[in-house]
Amino acid sequence: MKKLTANNITVSYDGIKIIEDISIELNKYEIVCLLGISGGGKTTLFNVISGLLVPDTGNVILDGENITGQAGKTSYMLQKDLLLPFKTIIDNVSLPLLIKGMKKQTARETASKYFDEFGLSGTNKKYPHQLSGGMRQRAALLRTYLFSNKVALLDEPFSALDTITKSSMHQWYLDIMEQIKLSTLFITHDIDEAILLSDRIYILSGKPGKIVDEIKIKESKPRNKDFIVSEEFMNYKRHILKVLEQ
Repeated sequence: MKKLTANNITVSYDGIKIIEDISIELNKYEIVCLLGISGGGKTTLFNVISGLLVPDTGNVILDGENITGQAGKTSYMLQKDLLLPFKTIIDNVSLPLLIKGMKKQTARETASKYFDEFGLSGTNKKYPHQLSGGMRQRAALLRTYLFSNKVALLDEPFSALDTITKSSMHQWYLDIMEQIKLSTLFITHDIDEAILLSDRIYILSGKPGKIVDEIKIKESKPRNKDFIVSEEFMNYKRHILKVLEQ
C-alpha cells in the first residue's frame, strides 16, 4: 500500500537544475533509502517532500492528499540531534506535543510512555550533555516520531556517530522500526548502511540529480547479524558501486 509518492520533482536554483524529474514512492511501514554522493540533491528532495520547498514541477502525495508545499505533514530529523541544551530530555522529546497544543504535563506523560521502548529509561531528567551520542540520537528519533507517526524523513541520522556506536545504533534502529512500524525515508552516502537498513534503495546521481537505479533488498527482517559479511550483501554492494561509477 503506497504511503507517500513524489512525482516528477524538478528543482532549480538561479536557473540551474539541482534535481530533475525525480519520482519515488514509499509504501506503508517501509524503510527506503536515498543513496548518493554529497551534493547530489538528496536534501533538496527531502525539503520538497517535507513541504519546506516548492518544486518547479511535480507534486508530493501523502495518503492520497496533495501536500506539496505544506510543512508539518511529515516529520524531519537532521543528522545533528538538535536537542535544546537547556531543556531536559523529557522536555526535548515532548516539544512536538506542546507545539500541537498539548498541556506540558500531559505532553510529558505521553512522551514518557515511549522511553522504555526507545531505550531511554532513566534519562527523563537528564540534559543532552549528560547523554552519549547514541542516546541523543534515540531521543531525537523519538521526538521525530512524536511530531508525526505518518512518515519520517531522516537525513543522515547516524553520520555523526563513531563506527562502533553506529553499528550498535543500526541494530537498535531495525529493532525499534519493527515495533513502531514507521514508514521512513532516509538519506545516506554510506553504502553498507543503505543495504543493511533498507527495504529498497534509490540511487541518486548526476548533475542535476536523477534516480538512476532502484534496488530491492530481498532479505527479510529482522536480518541475521552475519548479513553484513555475507556474499549476498557483497553482491548488492558491487552492484551499487558499479552504478555509482557509471
